[in-house]
Amino acid sequence: MTYAKRPDTLLQLTVNGQPHSLSVSPATTLLNVLRNDLGLNGPKLGCGLGQCGACTVWVNGVAARSCVLPAQEMAGREITTLEGLGSRDQPHLVQQAFIDAQAAQCGYCLNGMIMMAALLLRDNDDPSDHDIRCALSANLCRCGTHIEIMQAVRLAAQRLREQKRGTS
Repeated sequence: MTYAKRPDTLLQLTVNGQPHSLSVSPATTLLNVLRNDLGLNGPKLGCGLGQCGACTVWVNGVAARSCVLPAQEMAGREITTLEGLGSRDQPHLVQQAFIDAQAAQCGYCLNGMIMMAALLLRDNDDPSDHDIRCALSANLCRCGTHIEIMQAVRLAAQRLREQKRGTS
């Protein structure tokens, strides 16, 4: 039996504020487009089932697992990746806190941890440890750097509060 390949379609996508026009197969995930077509390496393929959080991005400001999202369904939506938070020269507050707290071992989970921490701090600049654990609970760290990750989020929250007060 022969299966007919469905033709690629043109996808208009906005990623990190930049418009992109791509020819995409109907089966292509957003993660594959981000990594393979756009060269963005923040989101990672961890489990491929949307359960580990390594592929976390924001879709219209809401956390989403890009490994299970059909790319074609993202047309007209604003996608933000780790690279869209900050740059190597100008890291986002949360990215800098993770660097300063040395909250990485292998680094595979960091994309999801940082994206979720930034989302938490967007809405709550003084989270409790319980708030932080809840926000990060669906993101898996296999190396055991949970203590450093918690410290990094607390540090980012402190710096955010200082920034809002104008004392940083």
